[in-house]
Amino acid sequence: MPADVFFDTSVLVYTMGQQDQRTQVAEALLVAGGVVSVQVLNELVAVSRRKLRMEWREIQAATELIRSLCETPIPVSVEVHDHALRISQRHKYHIYDSLVIAAALEAGCAILYSEDMQDGHSIESLRIRNPFRNL
Repeated sequence: MPADVFFDTSVLVYTMGQQDQRTQVAEALLVAGGVVSVQVLNELVAVSRRKLRMEWREIQAATELIRSLCETPIPVSVEVHDHALRISQRHKYHIYDSLVIAAALEAGCAILYSEDMQDGHSIESLRIRNPFRNL
């Protein structure tokens, strides 16, 4: 079941020092397992450092924990890039969101958890869900 879900950066940020209702939801999803991409990990590091002002050792420990709970991160390959370009053109998503979507499809996931993308939107075999929509 964990391979059925993919996490966008927007969900994982709530596991990194934010403490509100979304934190509990994000932590429960992460503990259940899923998939991330190298891009998502990189974005998470950037947000953790710039916006959350976390120390490097804290960021490294957090990303190691995420990697231990998730399957092997999906790389940004040329194939994922090409697929993202088609998604961006067809569905009008920003290229970075399209890269996340393409990576989720590459991993064979059925659900992409994201706070920032259109809740309920389907792209190919993938459905976008905002896990915080009822909070």
